[in-house]
Amino acid sequence: MRLLVLAVLSVALMVVDARFTLLKPVRSQMSLALMQSYWITDLPQRLWQGVASQFGSRTELVAENEKLKTENLLLQGRMQKLAALTEQNVRLRELLNSSALVNEKVEVAELIGMDPNPFTHRIIINKGERDGVVLGQPVLDARGLMGQVVELMPYTSRVLLLTDTTHSIPVQVNRNGLRAIASGTGNPERLELRHVADTADIKEGDLLVSSGLGQRFPAGYPVATVKEVIHDSGQPFAIVRAVPTAALNRSRYLLLVFTDSRTAEERANEAAQAQEALDQYGGGPMIPANMPRPAGVLPAAVAAPAVPAAADVPAAATPPKPGASQPVAKPPAAVKPAAKPPVSTPAAPRGRE
Repeated sequence: MRLLVLAVLSVALMVVDARFTLLKPVRSQMSLALMQSYWITDLPQRLWQGVASQFGSRTELVAENEKLKTENLLLQGRMQKLAALTEQNVRLRELLNSSALVNEKVEVAELIGMDPNPFTHRIIINKGERDGVVLGQPVLDARGLMGQVVELMPYTSRVLLLTDTTHSIPVQVNRNGLRAIASGTGNPERLELRHVADTADIKEGDLLVSSGLGQRFPAGYPVATVKEVIHDSGQPFAIVRAVPTAALNRSRYLLLVFTDSRTAEERANEAAQAQEALDQYGGGPMIPANMPRPAGVLPAAVAAPAVPAAADVPAAATPPKPGASQPVAKPPAAVKPAAKPPVSTPAAPRGRE
């Protein structure tokens, strides 16, 4: 009898959890308790790794140290080139009045669990809502994109992988910019490109990168490599299969990408305001003298006139002497009108004729 009651209760809870959101707070609170079990079950492995690392041979450590030094030197050389390219990219974006981010902010996360359901490809990471993670946030490893966050809990999150049957991502061929949609197949080692024309310029070995058109994944990250292209003369679309670049079944440490949350309109407005401020304070682009200038904008190289204009000098003013310092002319409103019409005087004597 107890077994029957428990079975009915389990089925009822599964139905409620699948169709309603009433149990979502309960699941969030239960995740706090499950974190302790994750830590306890992972404790033996961490202890064994600590003991094994303590008893490693000196020869292996020396060889690993030399290898790491070589890799560090190579990476430093690449970083110097990357820094130069980044600075060049920044200058080009400034010339184009673009305020898009050059580098995204990332945070390291660790994989702590996997979904036992064989028909879904989901993993659990140790970063949650308390760490600033948001729904739809991209997740990648050292090789490429892995998926996106689909469920948030206080200290953990669920990530839907690219190979899940319900997941799709807009991509483009890195060689020629051809756009397509890469969809999951349920196989952790394969993606499929949907509705690719039979005459499209795509071939085996092409690298597929994220196009950024879905406003979810940042552009330019590796997604997959084309493995097979099948052309059928009787079908309008080719069959394109690709292999994900990310190690979906082997990566343990992941990266959460924090992209710019501003809309394109907000970025354009901020860029226009920044350019207007630069132009107003003399830091904008050079404007030729024969071209009309915006109202309120003066060229930075123009100084105050050395001699006041004829209309700004009162009638009783005497001609200035050569070489003497010239006073700044006062506005005409502050000068009392003379009894007779003012006689225009030259700005400076040029000598007797």
